[in-house]
Amino acid sequence: MAATRFDLLGLEAFLAIADRGSFNRAAQAVGITQAALSHRLRKFEEQVGIQLIFRTTRLVSLTPAGLDLLPKARHLLDTASNLLRDLQLENVDRRERIAFGCLPTMAMHVLPEVMREFHQRHPQIAIRVFDNSAGEIAGLVEKGDAEFGITIQGADRWDLDAEPLAKEPYVLLCRRSTAFAKKSSITWREVAGEPLIRVSTQTGNRFLIDSALGNRKERMSWTHEVQHVASAVALVEAGVGMAVVPRIALGPQARGIKALALRGPSITRTLVLVKRKGVPLSVKAQELREIIAARLARTLRQRTA
Repeated sequence: MAATRFDLLGLEAFLAIADRGSFNRAAQAVGITQAALSHRLRKFEEQVGIQLIFRTTRLVSLTPAGLDLLPKARHLLDTASNLLRDLQLENVDRRERIAFGCLPTMAMHVLPEVMREFHQRHPQIAIRVFDNSAGEIAGLVEKGDAEFGITIQGADRWDLDAEPLAKEPYVLLCRRSTAFAKKSSITWREVAGEPLIRVSTQTGNRFLIDSALGNRKERMSWTHEVQHVASAVALVEAGVGMAVVPRIALGPQARGIKALALRGPSITRTLVLVKRKGVPLSVKAQELREIIAARLARTLRQRTA
């Protein structure tokens, strides 16, 4: 005996009428004519073999059989809707996607143009960005959560391949209204005693600066500490103090701030791409890497011009 084909549209019509108490409002909710809705209900009642809705010119009500069916019908339609949603999500998940990590300063000042260019080339590819600290990026790549990461050399791990992309200097940020702004470069000795904003020890930037300064760091007046480079830039803008940050952190939107080259010692950081050792990047990830490298080089040239 052949299985009976279940009438899901008829079930939907029944629930729409039961919920709204009106054929007219139910038809509007379902998006069909009232005559089509009545036809669906009639076919459904014929299939189940019993009247479910009692209708007169002034009244719409559920029969005892309709009242009994109502909670079961809701459950069945919810199950069907959830199944359809799950299938749709699975289809989305099957889209090609790339996950990578990058430093917060890059996420702010390099990544927007990178993402725009890549999306124009491949609008169907989904991208997930981990804008985390240097150490966290290496961990994400090591675990396989990110295919690659752009981080600071020295924060990479022995079991990762590291490819140098660019060398970036650290600069001193000060307000243009200060006497220091008349200079193009400045020594650490000159800023000793001036209020400085430092970044948390949890960042790779702090480690590089402290390592390069050695005992000199104790002679600096670190009056404030923040967790992110962007916060340090904002405090300099507000006149709270000066800050030592990577050159790229001073975006073109920053107003009233000047970046001075630091001397005695000069400090730089090398930005590297890290990936799992011996595992090549996918074709699209390699293309994204090339866009990042080109945009990074261009941005650094603009910042130092």
